[in-house]
Amino acid sequence: MNLLEERIKKDGYILNENIIKVDSFLNHQLDIKFLSELSEEIYQYFKGRNINKILTIEASGIALATVLSQKFDYIPVVFAKKQKNKNIGDEVYQSLVKSFTTDKEYTVTVSKRFLNEDDNLLIIDDFLAEGNALKGLIDVANQAGSKISGVSVAVEKGFQDGGKIIRAMGYDLLSLAIIKNIDNEEFNF
Repeated sequence: MNLLEERIKKDGYILNENIIKVDSFLNHQLDIKFLSELSEEIYQYFKGRNINKILTIEASGIALATVLSQKFDYIPVVFAKKQKNKNIGDEVYQSLVKSFTTDKEYTVTVSKRFLNEDDNLLIIDDFLAEGNALKGLIDVANQAGSKISGVSVAVEKGFQDGGKIIRAMGYDLLSLAIIKNIDNEEFNF
């Protein structure tokens, strides 16, 4: 069993059959040492691909992306904002994303100043359920003309279709833990 699977079994819990809580270490309270260990796994997988930026989405993807940036010699992390505000300007890439967790639609926004055709991206997020956040980030990257060298998530809900969708789109997706199902309040990987 891998590092993340062990931690999910130890500290994760099930809110309902589709909501998995790992907020004590991954996306509310952050265990930085543990995130560093996870980011090392991601780095080892993608290290030879000349990645020069990491693209993620606010808010939960930022922590893992930031720690991972250090492994790639502190490359920039760009995150898509879920709300366009006045200080981002009008020169933006945007994509409509429906959040599985909140059941709301967001127009995610990235300033054109931070992504372009010279970028070779690694897209990162904490969870993968239906694939909507990743599809939105892929759309933004494609609008910018950026190359996508890989996609990685900490936790993939294998019982939902997101992973299948992203892989069918032709992207190299690394999921550090894939939850096959939840049976009798227990995680099966």
